[in-house]
Amino acid sequence: MKRRQFLAGTAAIAAATIIRPRLTFADQMDAAKKWVDNEFQPSTLGKDQQMAQMEWFIKAAQPFKGMDIKVVSETITTHSYESKTLAPAFNEITGINITHDIIQEGDVVEKLQTQMQTGQNVYDAYINDSDLIGTHFRYKQTVPISDFVVGDGKDVTDPMLDINDFIGKSFTTAPDGKLYQIPDQQFANLYWFRYDWFTNPDIKAKFKAAYGYDLGVPVNWSAYEDIAEFFTDKVKTIDGVRVYGHMDYGKKDPSLGWRFTDAWLSMAGSGDKGIPNGLPVDEWGIRMEGCRPVGSSVARGGDTNGPAAVYSVTKYVEWLKKYAPPEAAGMTFGEAGPVPAQGNIAQQIFWYTAFTADMVKPGLPVMNADGTPKWRMAPSPHGAYWQEGMKLGYQDCGSWTLLKSTPLERMKPAWLYGQFTISKSVTLKKSHVGLTFIRESDIWDKSFTDRAPQLGGLIEFYRSPARLLWTPTGVNVPDYPKLAQLWWQNIGDASSGAKTPQEAMDALAEAQDKVLERLEKAGVQGDCGPKLNEKKDAKYWFDQPGAPFPKLADEKGPGQTVDYDELIKTWAAAKQQ
Repeated sequence: MKRRQFLAGTAAIAAATIIRPRLTFADQMDAAKKWVDNEFQPSTLGKDQQMAQMEWFIKAAQPFKGMDIKVVSETITTHSYESKTLAPAFNEITGINITHDIIQEGDVVEKLQTQMQTGQNVYDAYINDSDLIGTHFRYKQTVPISDFVVGDGKDVTDPMLDINDFIGKSFTTAPDGKLYQIPDQQFANLYWFRYDWFTNPDIKAKFKAAYGYDLGVPVNWSAYEDIAEFFTDKVKTIDGVRVYGHMDYGKKDPSLGWRFTDAWLSMAGSGDKGIPNGLPVDEWGIRMEGCRPVGSSVARGGDTNGPAAVYSVTKYVEWLKKYAPPEAAGMTFGEAGPVPAQGNIAQQIFWYTAFTADMVKPGLPVMNADGTPKWRMAPSPHGAYWQEGMKLGYQDCGSWTLLKSTPLERMKPAWLYGQFTISKSVTLKKSHVGLTFIRESDIWDKSFTDRAPQLGGLIEFYRSPARLLWTPTGVNVPDYPKLAQLWWQNIGDASSGAKTPQEAMDALAEAQDKVLERLEKAGVQGDCGPKLNEKKDAKYWFDQPGAPFPKLADEKGPGQTVDYDELIKTWAAAKQQ
């Protein structure tokens, strides 16, 4: 019996060998030329340069031909392109078999957490948000890219990688100066609005008559609120369709967490001035002393439950109930995302540019017949507590991450694939597919100058100095997986009405402090781990410079808007200076 099984196994191996013919160098170069000619266009490189880069990949991959490598990323258009197109291309060109799994963002974090906690090699590489930079830096389970490329990975590091061309590398650099991750895709949360409605003379006249100032891109939340009320309660219908002045989502779901951790509090004016993150208090409300988190609650010098944070949640709940479609309160991020494209939303204050690729499809109600959009995107308005010098929005920076628990012989081919997906040979085409830019050279390519009119302000934003005010979660957050899950659970209570905004943020601040306290007692994060401040009366902290700030007597104030076309001109002028 055992002999028959052995013979059957031998036959299966032989059959597998016959089915998978050995790729020669010439075969691989032919495959590379096919992909360069037919798929990897446009590119910032000439075809000769692209072929030289492909030749380097072929030679560097030689020791790993035939290996099966697994990587993972979240579900967005860019990663689907990598999984469906770039992974097969890499396989044909190098002979390394790549399985690029696409799963929900929360699941990516869970898999990463499992590997960090157990040491089991779940995946050979991860594309996970740079929001985890504080986690990776403190736990020391991540291989710093800047170490790897001059050490164990030197022989598999592309000489044409050009790290300084990445616009998000500051987001993936820790306080020790090391690059822990390398960007694969990047997108921002911006303000989205119906340009055709905002420039309609009749609508403009009605708005000015009602509010006393011009309809335009809102500079502050007061104007956003006025515009939301105007379209929902005064305009009501356009071309026979019921319209709404606001869109959001409110279901108690993990996606509600990043709706807030993605800089909503700092947009309101919570935390301190500072780019990429407020110092000493960041947009999660966490106070720092040096590299140590020392508290989240106002009692410990934090701002998670301060007046600005409570104001941010109060406005979120109020606008969702008053000005969004009734079904929005029961939606998740994924369900709410496509709604503006259906044509009945006037504006959205918190809209991710990752939706752009799906928002410009021909035939949508928000697209003109000539391929130009009826909408535009612009900088987000800021809340009543916001001050010049604070961050004004969030950029998602999904980045390649290598864990020390991955065997080196698997890490190397995974790193080759990661570099392939961010190589100059393919990133311009990838940027056209997913519209999630990572390279300065791609942003300024002529192909995007030509395409800019079809993308509603996306190119103008990424070419503007304004984009520097949009940054990811920073190094203040010492354990992103543990802390992030607290947000959706507590914010969900405010969204559902189970708690007031103040009660919800008090509970969140207390829960964050408890996690920081556990990390402090565990002592697993070394000299940059949490060390909580003693509790003090809130007035003590309100009397100190900076955040947390005391409650304003007037959180509404006058609305302020700016003409969109004039705004674009100021961006262009600023870039030329």
